[in-house]
Amino acid sequence: MLEPHCRGIQAIHSPYTGIVDWAQVARSYAEDFRTAGGDIYTNFEVEGFKVEKQPSTGRIAGESDVLIQLQTRDKLTLSSSHVITCCGLHSDRVAGLSGCSPEPRVVPFRGEYLVLRGDRCHLVRGNIYPVPDPKFPFLGVHFTPRMDGSVWLGPNAILAFSREGYRFTDFQWRDFKETMGFRGLRKLVMKYWRYGSVEMYRSLFMAAQVKQLQKYIPEIHPEDISRYYTCTQS
Repeated sequence: MLEPHCRGIQAIHSPYTGIVDWAQVARSYAEDFRTAGGDIYTNFEVEGFKVEKQPSTGRIAGESDVLIQLQTRDKLTLSSSHVITCCGLHSDRVAGLSGCSPEPRVVPFRGEYLVLRGDRCHLVRGNIYPVPDPKFPFLGVHFTPRMDGSVWLGPNAILAFSREGYRFTDFQWRDFKETMGFRGLRKLVMKYWRYGSVEMYRSLFMAAQVKQLQKYIPEIHPEDISRYYTCTQS
C-alpha cells in the first residue's frame, strides 16, 4: 500500500507530484538574473509612478518613447522603459499606483500549519490532499512531507486583520478598513460564515484540528503535533 496509515473511500495516485523549496528557487532565479547583468533591490517600497514622454531625437530604433520613474518611500528613483508589477499581498495597491485597476482586491487570510512529531513522520509517505468540496472556496487540510523530512499539516484559512499579520493579534488599521470595505468579502462572509466560524474554532483549539486530521490518518493524536509555521495568503 502506498499510504498504509491513511483512510478513505477512493484516491487518485499522482506519482510525479512533489515538493520544492521555493525560497531556494527564488534565490536561484536571483543568481541567474545577477549573472545576466541585472540588479536586485530589496526593501524598495514604491510610492508612485511617473511617466515622461521621451524626445524622439537620440532615441534608438525600437526604443520606447516613454520613461517610467519608480519613486520610493526613501526618495530613491529608478527609471525604465517597461515595468512589470508583481507584488504579492500588495499587488492591488501597486497596480492602482501604476494607473491600472486594483481589482481583484487582496483579502488577507492567515494560514496556520501544524507539524508532525519527528518520530511519527512515518505515518505520511507522500502528499495527502483531500478532494476539495466544490461548495466552498477552501481546500481542506493537507499532509505535506517537506524537503527536510518534516511533515506539515494544514493550512487552515483565518481572516487576517493585517496583510502581513502572521499572529492572531496582528492588526493594521488601513488593511482592516480596506478588507471590511470590500463588497466581495462581505458577500463571502455572508455565504460561508458557518464554515469560517468552524475554521476559527479549530485555530483556537488544536484538539478540534486533530479530529479533522484523524478523518484521514486515525493514528494521529494531539501529543503528536505542535503549532509551527504561519503564512498569509489571499
